[in-house]
Amino acid sequence: MRIDKCYFCSSPCYPGHGIMFVRNDSKQFRFCRSKCHRNFNKKRNPRKVAWTKSYRKSRGKELAVDSTFEFEKRRNRPVKYDRDLMGKTITAMQRVSQIKERREATFHSNRMKDAKVVKKQQARVEIEKSIELLAPAVAQRETVMQNVVDSARERIAARKKAKERIEAKKTVEFMEQD
Repeated sequence: MRIDKCYFCSSPCYPGHGIMFVRNDSKQFRFCRSKCHRNFNKKRNPRKVAWTKSYRKSRGKELAVDSTFEFEKRRNRPVKYDRDLMGKTITAMQRVSQIKERREATFHSNRMKDAKVVKKQQARVEIEKSIELLAPAVAQRETVMQNVVDSARERIAARKKAKERIEAKKTVEFMEQD
C-alpha cells in the first residue's frame, strides 16, 4: 500500500481517497481533497496559501531542512520480500519518527522563545494604553494581597493540625498494640 502526498498541501493521500489529475504531458498530481484540487485549478501558489505545509516551511514556522526528510523520499526500486529486512525497516521507521518529533519540538520551543518576549512587549503597550482601567484595581491591590496571604497561612495551619492529629492517632494505636 503506497501512501502518496498531496501535491498542494503535502498531507497524506491514502489509496481510494482524493483526486488524481493527469496532465497532457502525463504528469500525475494527487490531491487529498477537493479543496486542494480547486486551489490547484485556480492556479494558486501553495507557498502563498496559509494552511499548506509549503507555506509554513517557507515562513519558518516548520522545520524545513533536516536529515530525517531524506527517509521520506519515494524510492521506485523493487525489493524482494525478506521478513528480517521488513522488521528492521519498521523499527528504523519508528526510530526516525521519534527523532523527527523531538527535533520538531525543539525547533518549536526555540521559535516560541522570541514570541514570549514579543507577547510581553505587546501586553505592556496594552497596559500603558488603558492604564485608567487598571487604576482602581491597583488601589485595592494591597488589601487583596493581604487577604490572599492570610488565607494561605490559614490553609497551612489547618494542614499542620491535620497531620498532627493523624500522627497522634498512629502513636496511640501503636501504644495499644504493645
